[in-house]
Amino acid sequence: MQISSKGRYALRIMIDLAMNRDQGPVRVKDIAARQSISEKYLEQIIAMFNKAEYVKSVRGAQGGYLLTREPKDYTIGMILRLAEGSIAPVSCVDETTGECDKKGKCVSAMLFEKMNAAVGEVVDNTTLQDMVDWQNGITE
Repeated sequence: MQISSKGRYALRIMIDLAMNRDQGPVRVKDIAARQSISEKYLEQIIAMFNKAEYVKSVRGAQGGYLLTREPKDYTIGMILRLAEGSIAPVSCVDETTGECDKKGKCVSAMLFEKMNAAVGEVVDNTTLQDMVDWQNGITE
């Protein structure tokens, strides 16, 4: 399994919004500059977050984007699954499309299920607030 640039950028965007939430709405232009992401690509990702109601837009001169929840209420799994669709290592263990005619008979599938569970354990128990706290520890 490899997280795409969309997934990596989605995570960076949400961390940026969380880290700058005390300053009010955050402009796409500012996120793009801080995160070295093209504004056009960032707008596509933020539109996905807006549609999923992870963020809300504020119009006007002081406009931008805000998180709709507290950072502790977003898991990294939520963010990555929204961006990536699935984070399963192979399709046969995917939560939504995990159909396999060898289920229960394939030793490889058993390994992939363990891998999927281990990744899920990490991303579903790590919050956006954890990432902000880690980032603050790096920069302080």
